[in-house]
Amino acid sequence: MADTVISMEKLKEFWHSQVHDEEKWALNMHVSKKELIQRGKVGAMALWPGRIASFLFLLFVGECVGRPFYPLPSKISNSNRQPLQTSRPYNIAHRGSNGEFPEETAASYTRAIDEGADFIETDILASKDGVLICFHDVTLDGTTDISDHKQFANRKRTYEVQGVNMTGWFTGKFSIITFEEFISIALDAPRVVGIYPEIKNPVFVNQRVKWSGGKKFEDKFVETLTKYGYKGSYLSKEWLNQPIFIQSFAPNSLIYISNLTDSPKVFLIDDVTIPTQDTNQSYWEITSDSYLAFIKKYVVGIGPWKDTIVPIADNYLLTATNLVSTAHAHDLQVHPYTYRNENSFLHLDFHQDPYAEYEYWTKKIGIDGFFTDFTGSLHNYQEWTSPLSPVDNGSASKLLHKIATMISNGKV
Repeated sequence: MADTVISMEKLKEFWHSQVHDEEKWALNMHVSKKELIQRGKVGAMALWPGRIASFLFLLFVGECVGRPFYPLPSKISNSNRQPLQTSRPYNIAHRGSNGEFPEETAASYTRAIDEGADFIETDILASKDGVLICFHDVTLDGTTDISDHKQFANRKRTYEVQGVNMTGWFTGKFSIITFEEFISIALDAPRVVGIYPEIKNPVFVNQRVKWSGGKKFEDKFVETLTKYGYKGSYLSKEWLNQPIFIQSFAPNSLIYISNLTDSPKVFLIDDVTIPTQDTNQSYWEITSDSYLAFIKKYVVGIGPWKDTIVPIADNYLLTATNLVSTAHAHDLQVHPYTYRNENSFLHLDFHQDPYAEYEYWTKKIGIDGFFTDFTGSLHNYQEWTSPLSPVDNGSASKLLHKIATMISNGKV
């Protein structure tokens, strides 16, 4: 691999060539580099998307020479931290507060914690050398400008992922943030914050990444959780101390993991046209009463795409299905994904008002958790409509709509 080693001089040269553009990105985000570094407690290179991410991912070197981007958990006792709330639907920060900061970065996760997230959610993949990393896509194309860097053209590959040939640049040795660094962010939060890691594309990872002793992706995943003390069934003392939900679209992977840990698991459910990753079952099979009765032996909940719970036509809501009531009948929680504030993602029934959407799913559909890109707005809704709020629920609802109207009219 000597011919693929990139020197530190080239690293410095690349970094300095990107500083100007990254400063413009910071200005557009209305934050300073200093603030981002302080929020994430990481080096600047770990925070900037695009060029820096693509460069770090494509470093193939004989050994890791970079320092950790996020410190390991502190030794300070956190016994007096505010406990996790369990009285209302969970606020699950989807890839962090990624409506405000680049997804799956330390800045995004710390922002979500600041805004009141109950859980921070991440996607776990493995680099070529077996390090577990936080990254959503199996390729770099969608979230970096790797295609603009001709020096990496020879690293473009075609692999089969979930039955489809994908061509692009796949993750290399270095990552924006590792699984362990993600865990550290949660454990060092000023209050109890849970983690919600997804075992991403386990079939593909197990085909392409090999660990010593014949271990699988799932084994390494659970080993990491065990190393940092994650254990215990749902709502047990151990779980409340370090809350976690393990999620996956692959049912066999979840079943395998159930033999390794008693931490609660959630079965993710894709669109009606997409079969399961490792069993090739249809949406209709895995949402049937009989299958939910089967899978409840291994999971505590399901995580369906919200438009399969309440179908849409011409961007308007149709009649809700019985998926939530069926799941609840089997004592399974329902954590749909993904709730976003942008108008393009809000169905017309909600009149560009994300608070109206939260209210609909909380009061009419009755779900148990929200995967959201905008942790702060969900937290505000839940605080303002809480029975413990100093504002009564009737006036709170009116206030929410008034605020949303002012925002849409550019008055806030």
